[in-house]
Amino acid sequence: MHRTRAMFTRPLIGLLAATLVACTGEVISGKGRVGVDPNDPIDMPPTPEVNPCVDQTVQPGRSPLRRLTRFEYNNTIRDVLGDTTLPANSLEPEQRGNGFGNDADTIATSELLAQQYSAAAEGIAARATASAAQLERLDTCTRNVTANAEAACTRRIVERLGQKLWRRPLAGPEVDDLLALATAVRPTSTYPETLATVLEAMIQAPEFLYRPELGVTDLAHPNVKRLTGYELATRLSYMFWGSAPDDVLLAAARDGQLDTPAGVRAQAERLLDHSQSREMLRYFFDNFLPISSVGALTRSAFPMYNATVGAAMREETQRLIEYELFSGSKTWPGVLTAQYTFVNGPLAEFYGMTGITGSAFQKVNVDPTKRLGVMTQAAVQAGPCPSNPSSPVARGVFVLRNLLCHDLHAPAVDVGVIDLTSAPTARGRLEAHEKQPVCANCHKEIDAIGLAFENYDSVGLWRDQENGHTIDASGALPNPAPRGAPIQVDGPLSLARGLATHAEAQSCFATTWLSFSGGRSLKAADACAKRKAADAFKASGYDMRELLLSMTTADSFLYRPTE
Repeated sequence: MHRTRAMFTRPLIGLLAATLVACTGEVISGKGRVGVDPNDPIDMPPTPEVNPCVDQTVQPGRSPLRRLTRFEYNNTIRDVLGDTTLPANSLEPEQRGNGFGNDADTIATSELLAQQYSAAAEGIAARATASAAQLERLDTCTRNVTANAEAACTRRIVERLGQKLWRRPLAGPEVDDLLALATAVRPTSTYPETLATVLEAMIQAPEFLYRPELGVTDLAHPNVKRLTGYELATRLSYMFWGSAPDDVLLAAARDGQLDTPAGVRAQAERLLDHSQSREMLRYFFDNFLPISSVGALTRSAFPMYNATVGAAMREETQRLIEYELFSGSKTWPGVLTAQYTFVNGPLAEFYGMTGITGSAFQKVNVDPTKRLGVMTQAAVQAGPCPSNPSSPVARGVFVLRNLLCHDLHAPAVDVGVIDLTSAPTARGRLEAHEKQPVCANCHKEIDAIGLAFENYDSVGLWRDQENGHTIDASGALPNPAPRGAPIQVDGPLSLARGLATHAEAQSCFATTWLSFSGGRSLKAADACAKRKAADAFKASGYDMRELLLSMTTADSFLYRPTE
């Protein structure tokens, strides 16, 4: 395959993902706190809040250059070219960054990745031109094309596919460059090979791999630039579908329908209501909750657990969230306190439920003394635990990091490994943290949350005893009020209700979505955008759909800084 177009990439600044080395000697890696600046230890009382949005000027926050993630790359190639081979799976994985792999601050392009992009583009182009049927998918002009008609057909393909792959109409010089490439290689190639070379160049181009946003001058707001219709169409499509804009969205951009907030919201509603949004929502919650790998856990002490059950556990969580979002309360507190779930035959047997058989999932009520909402589901309880024993530390870290947006840092000094094997219960073992001040500093919050989940073993099944001793599942949540005493809870259901009414849990959910949809870690420059997202979420009654839709008419979505 010819390669006469050079690909250039500009490495982004790479940041190492934070890891927490627990004082137990257990290394817990994971997402850093989303939406905050990691400067203060979690035990410090918050300082008096200052409204970052008092200035009435438009404050969009940051707008770093974003590159397609593997998830987005696969979806785009599938939707534009019909290629379902998941070619991006061969690319080196993204750093976790903001927890979703789409953090522009941590996505760099190495020499190896550039080579992988080249190989992936060659394979995609070869498959797209491998047969007459595939060529016709590119454009019907390829059918029995004559030598005299080749140039016109190539131009038509470049302009039509270029708009889909680069998410905007190609400029005249861009079209001319690609046609010149075709002319250069045609004497030594067949026509399908020529088209493959052109397509390969388009897929390797920075205009495909990256999502540049230049914006236009807005006389009403000279301190920022307003995104163009095509740039907004791209933001919308990747926020709701994780893929390139469809023909309807591109037409809306062309016709000026995205020049007003109302027009942007109308398209956002269309995209969210489309079935394709379910795939993006599942991607978000697979990364936000610890459920993506529950089908591959190692649990030798639990013969009732297997990969089939694990996959069903993950599906249970996704179905509950999807039902709540589209048919139920539509609120995040509703997800946290739902009194029903979805199970199939194997999962019902795992839970000890009767009367449910087969592979189809059914909506059923849960035992109100043992289950309440997504946090008490087996997938969410099993996911953080690294092995057979339950892990209050890992569970507490997950809640603090992901649901409350607290930062957790490794101890400043080496405290060694504490022996936690002597006590018969997790509570007794974790009391050792109190004897090490450097451990107690963080673990007083981590352990208080994790121990409240101790009624669930490491596969998420209910238990009343551990090693013959009655479990004490009392615990506490941090109080969001300045210098407030911890909020006491008396078990996992009490903790779930506490999270459902916790101000930090709600604002954290909103700012996590802001970080995901914006493809960036939230820093000081994003303070106003964070505040507006959290305030809009609260004003909606914590409606998840309204949160997503309101984000598309916010300054952070419609504008970008001039720098």
